[in-house]
Amino acid sequence: MLPSWAAVPWANQSHAHELEFVLLGFAHVPSLRPMLSAIFLAIFLLTLLGNTLIVILTSLDPGLRSPMYFFLRQLALVEICFSLDVAPRLLVTLLRPGRGVSLTSCALQLLLVLSCVTSESLFLTVMAWDRFLAICRPLRYGVIMSWRLCHLLATICWLTGAPVSLFLTIWLFSFPFCGPRGIKHYICDIAPLLSLVCADTKLYEASLFTATMLVNIVPVCLIVMSYVMILATILRMPSASGRHKALSTCASHLVVVILFYGTTGVIHLRPKSSYSPESKQVVSLSYTMVTPMLNPLIYSLRNKEVKAALGRLMQRRATFVS
Repeated sequence: MLPSWAAVPWANQSHAHELEFVLLGFAHVPSLRPMLSAIFLAIFLLTLLGNTLIVILTSLDPGLRSPMYFFLRQLALVEICFSLDVAPRLLVTLLRPGRGVSLTSCALQLLLVLSCVTSESLFLTVMAWDRFLAICRPLRYGVIMSWRLCHLLATICWLTGAPVSLFLTIWLFSFPFCGPRGIKHYICDIAPLLSLVCADTKLYEASLFTATMLVNIVPVCLIVMSYVMILATILRMPSASGRHKALSTCASHLVVVILFYGTTGVIHLRPKSSYSPESKQVVSLSYTMVTPMLNPLIYSLRNKEVKAALGRLMQRRATFVS
């Protein structure tokens, strides 16, 4: 049952530029909206603080001037962009239910969500390849992973998702929308938007499935292959300390990979009939809000070099203040 302010059909809006969606995020629990707003605001601020700190540390600290931390900085920047795209709209949806979202704003949010998800997937893949080279090809690592190659890979990761995301977004918004204008989600996402389309979308869904496979399954396969070879190399190491050190450099990245692909896989690879809009919102929170907040914590708590850099930064700040 849609709220009255979301049940207005498109036909009742007289001009194309007046067409608006209404985000129905957590409309099924109206009494929890104030508490959820406070929780999500805290998560948003922690996400910005943690990822900004990662960017500052990896930019300024001499001990973190390596390709691994260069890609970690890029990942943190993706998380910041992702959070800035998702969290403000979510907070507005909770605090001002019924407020319309124009087609242009909705399309822009979808475009940025798709681009950020694609970039994050590619950066996680590149980071796995970086760890493979560092552990399995240590003598050639410095030659292969040059700063020129690092910047080239970062550019590819940032820009690759843009054409596909733009294509899918423009194609989706070229369909006619009809019926109630309420989107059963807290962001403009593909699945809830497709439910409002009154046209044949089979070709679009097939193209979307192909793009999802390329963005998710192919990187996962490459990451798994990298870690299989990493594990084989680690098991052949003679010393226990060497094995522990090699594993510790991969642990944080592996945890982030599991969090990201575990949650996005549940959303994009499960059959549509297997979950309700409400359950999908809860699962979506994992990779749109929770994972971006946890990533800097995971890298900070499990990485001695990051913790040491943070200590040096705090010491310099204390010296400067005194």
